[in-house]
Amino acid sequence: QVQLVESGGGLVQAGGSLRLSCAASGRTFRNYAVGWFRQAPGKEREFVATISAGGGTTYYADSVKGRFTISRDNAKNTVHLQMNSLKSEDTAVYYCAAKYTRYSGNVYVTDYDYWGQGTQVTVSS
Repeated sequence: QVQLVESGGGLVQAGGSLRLSCAASGRTFRNYAVGWFRQAPGKEREFVATISAGGGTTYYADSVKGRFTISRDNAKNTVHLQMNSLKSEDTAVYYCAAKYTRYSGNVYVTDYDYWGQGTQVTVSS
């Protein structure tokens, strides 16, 4: 089992940056793919980015490509989401999620077995 805790959310002006972190428990975290999702009020949870268990493969939603970067440090059981050039439409609760798999193309909510509690990101225009 894996427990996930997100941090790093907050209020930022449009054009600014935030770095989200997802800290995981468990000694086998290196065997888990990790994804970031977000959910705005009144909307469904949507895919943002994912990184493979080994960290060698990443995928991004078109809406964040070129602005967000996902990375991981398996020695520290941590995954980061660096968010630059933030826009008001990036405002949402951001969740990290994990799945025990070597497969890298995990872009659906239903792909993941473990979820964090979420961290709020608010971008003011």
